[in-house]
Amino acid sequence: MTLKLPPKAKLYWACRRGMLELDLLLLPFFEACYDTLEDREKHIFVQMLEIEDPTLYQWFIAREAPEEAELKHMVEKILAYARRSAI
Repeated sequence: MTLKLPPKAKLYWACRRGMLELDLLLLPFFEACYDTLEDREKHIFVQMLEIEDPTLYQWFIAREAPEEAELKHMVEKILAYARRSAI
């Protein structure tokens, strides 16, 4: 049984965070890459969006890392996209 993913419009708004720094990472990644993610990665992305802003911020500035390997991989994927698109 595969869990159903939320509608993209709902995910878009979930990418809008209380911190501009997170908005600048999550929204561009979502808009450019979400559709190309494998189903499992989409579920991990959705799971990541449920994490509180302060924790996400610590992950993205590399002060802390997620314990789960899949979440760590997603954070790395988002950061890699941000680096590529900043050039």
